[in-house]
Amino acid sequence: MIPLAVPNLSGNEAQYLQECIDSGFVSSVGPFVSRFEQMIAQAAGSPYAVATASGTAGLHVALVALGVKPGDLVILPSLTFIATANAVSYCGAQPWLVDCDPDTWNLDCGLLEQILTEECDSCCGRVTQKKTGQRVAAIMPVHTLGTPADMDRILPLAQKFGLPVVADAAAALGARYHGRNVGDLGADLTVFSFNGNKTITCGGGGAVVGSDKELLQHVRHLSTTARRGEGYDHDHIGFNYRLTNIQAAVGCAQLERLDHLVARKQKIRETYRRAFHDMEAVTPFPQSLHGQSADWFSGIVLKNPSPTVTTELRTFLRQQGIESKPFWKPLHLQAPYRNAPTTRQTVSEGLWFRIVVLPCSTTITEKELQHVVAEVRRGLQGLE
Repeated sequence: MIPLAVPNLSGNEAQYLQECIDSGFVSSVGPFVSRFEQMIAQAAGSPYAVATASGTAGLHVALVALGVKPGDLVILPSLTFIATANAVSYCGAQPWLVDCDPDTWNLDCGLLEQILTEECDSCCGRVTQKKTGQRVAAIMPVHTLGTPADMDRILPLAQKFGLPVVADAAAALGARYHGRNVGDLGADLTVFSFNGNKTITCGGGGAVVGSDKELLQHVRHLSTTARRGEGYDHDHIGFNYRLTNIQAAVGCAQLERLDHLVARKQKIRETYRRAFHDMEAVTPFPQSLHGQSADWFSGIVLKNPSPTVTTELRTFLRQQGIESKPFWKPLHLQAPYRNAPTTRQTVSEGLWFRIVVLPCSTTITEKELQHVVAEVRRGLQGLE
């Protein structure tokens, strides 16, 4: 079976793991954690970084640090992995789900401007939704599949309405927006994930980056059980959200090859784009309109609007020894968020079930890639 996305552990991972074990520092303190944070900050283009237990934990602690409270609303796209919204729910807040842009699959900036200007009241530094009176506490754009959201449109709106921005950059490490790294785009906090299927992995883990030293110190404090000094004195309800030294050891080895691994992902995306460009039945994954995507996942979008066609193609590919995957079901269609506030979802509802994610491990061989291409073409011809 050609797998969808497996980690590439062919660097110094084993050596650093052994060093970590030999040192006895295997938990949430140790030299690899500090080194990992320094490397993440540099790779993201941010002066400060805090490593966390997961990307979800990073999103949660970021929102808490920025003052999101129970009953608040946080604006985010509906077409994203559920962890984005779950982090909001952990705060006792509620996601306000907005449709995506058809050309990028990122948050629709036109809709963002519309809801802030037409569906909200803004007075005395406070933004509230007219319908419910709930406070709008933050905007959380997602750099979908590693493609940067249009931050040059989002950030001025956030500034105009006095709203903090937490960028969910789970899969976007290595992407660039108008020549800048994604941690250097102006969001108050940017969060990465290092889950096992990410381009850079620690087996799990995440990181929060930013330019505000005091804010990042607060993030670190909250993620370390809000403990003051060496005793057991805690001044907030904190979280046990720190990355372990063992995970950081793997992450350091991964980051040494960041440029190579991202370039490999980009080449795989380009291979699929070229291979299927002449097929009427499919369109490629979107390309970044404002820079360079990290191209975390690759695949095709079927033009046929029937969900059964997508299922039949994936079944055919599995029979040929090829793993594939459906895309995220929009959050407003998910049981936990069916009653969440939502603004136009025609794009996400018409898109998600037509997406087929294809194998894109950085270790995939050229022979395997060509086999995937040939079988996808054969499978689509059989479904016409």
